[in-house]
Amino acid sequence: MKSLHAFKLSLILTFIFYMPLVGCASNNDRPKGPPPEAFTACENQAAGDVVSFKGRQGEDIACTCQMKEGKLVAVPDNMPAGGPPQ
Repeated sequence: MKSLHAFKLSLILTFIFYMPLVGCASNNDRPKGPPPEAFTACENQAAGDVVSFKGRQGEDIACTCQMKEGKLVAVPDNMPAGGPPQ
């Protein structure tokens, strides 16, 4: 009987310890870098041109085309200096 209680306790403690790690791991599923729409918005444009595209919730995102890693991409006008929040 004592070993059953010890097993349950260790199982509960293990579950409590690992659940936050599982939650953090799910954030890694989000794609890194600009969405494809950010590249499409700057097709046939030049660096400094003002463009917009639809965001994930269907909102219009005002952007400026900028060269990033050799590619022209729409960067939101309200983007923080260090990039998007993590």
